[in-house]
Amino acid sequence: MSESSAEAVAGLASAAVAASAAGAAGGWRRTTGIAGAALGVLAAGAAAGVAIERMTVGRGIRRKALLALDSTGPYGTLRGTPGTAYADDGTELYYEVDEVEPQAALAGRRRRLFGRKAPAPVTVVFSHGYCLNQDSWHFQRAALRGVVRTVHWDQRSHGRSGRGVAQVQDDVPLTIDQLGRDLKAVLDAAVPHGPVVLVGHSMGGMTVMALAAQYPELIRERVVATAFVGTSSGRLGEVNFGLPVAGVNAVRRVLPGVLRALGQQAELVERGRRATADLFAGVIKRYSFASRDVDPAVARFAERMIEGTPIDVVAEFYPAFTDHDKTEALAFFADLPVLVLAGIGDLVTPSEHSEAIADLLPEAELVLVPDAGHLVMLEHPEVVTDRLADLLTRAGAVPAGATVGGYGSTSSTARRG
Repeated sequence: MSESSAEAVAGLASAAVAASAAGAAGGWRRTTGIAGAALGVLAAGAAAGVAIERMTVGRGIRRKALLALDSTGPYGTLRGTPGTAYADDGTELYYEVDEVEPQAALAGRRRRLFGRKAPAPVTVVFSHGYCLNQDSWHFQRAALRGVVRTVHWDQRSHGRSGRGVAQVQDDVPLTIDQLGRDLKAVLDAAVPHGPVVLVGHSMGGMTVMALAAQYPELIRERVVATAFVGTSSGRLGEVNFGLPVAGVNAVRRVLPGVLRALGQQAELVERGRRATADLFAGVIKRYSFASRDVDPAVARFAERMIEGTPIDVVAEFYPAFTDHDKTEALAFFADLPVLVLAGIGDLVTPSEHSEAIADLLPEAELVLVPDAGHLVMLEHPEVVTDRLADLLTRAGAVPAGATVGGYGSTSSTARRG
């Protein structure tokens, strides 16, 4: 996107804010579609060509294609034993547990994934990213299902979890520290005892860092390994989202105000969001994946998760990322097996942020995945699953001599840092 087009988009966003200040319902109805499009382009920097390509496809044809993709594959259909944890402000946090299956039924799978001996009684807890839900770990959940105990949970205001009570009732700003306390509540409810492996993607990785900052004794006493996937320990305000200088400046200048304005008119904005669904689909794909040959059903799966996040939740969470700085908390993971993995083409949390984490954890394994974007666990699931299985081995959940096979290899797809 050129600098002039970036400035034009910024103008559209400013108009949306002005419409909000005017408070006229009719004006909002007229500008909702423009504001939604402006927000999408500002937040993700989608090229105009992507939008044009989408709009040249007949709306009826695209609707039929989406229905076909929605019915393709099992993405997001894995379910476990449900449970509810309660955050310190009373927010209901939904989680699911996949237990280890009986030894006899899993003998073959366990040998393929971990070697001949059974793994130690470890629980792997997966924390998802911004505007996603627990289903974003679909492929890793499928691979580990029944082999090791896992917990998948929805962050507050995401997925099946309740809206943040403090945010809705008391207008308390959302913080990453709050998410760390939420994770502690989930651990208390779903994993009150025993060793734990923490896995976090993007905002989920930040949640894990916030947990460590507030409960360092938990990390020392119970956490046996950690995986940080496509995440950051801070300085997110410097991310340029692949935009030129003018575009970055426009984003930083108007996006917070646009989000606040849109969040206050959630119902009207959601209508406009649906009306501009084709544009948003292009934005989502560009900033979720880097490879051109990503499975269309997987791309649609990601699109559904992101579309399912209400605009007021998007607005509520966004400011927390600028304030996020948990660099010091990384020290609590220094003596643990750690995996740091990122897509080289990630425009949301660039791989340089993962390299910075690895620099502070010199014993960590750093894996940089070429041709991968922000949703690397969906785009190259075999790489992520393979490295997670290896992390469990390094954590002592399986014998050091156990071999891992059948779930992909980093030899031709990723390089170690």
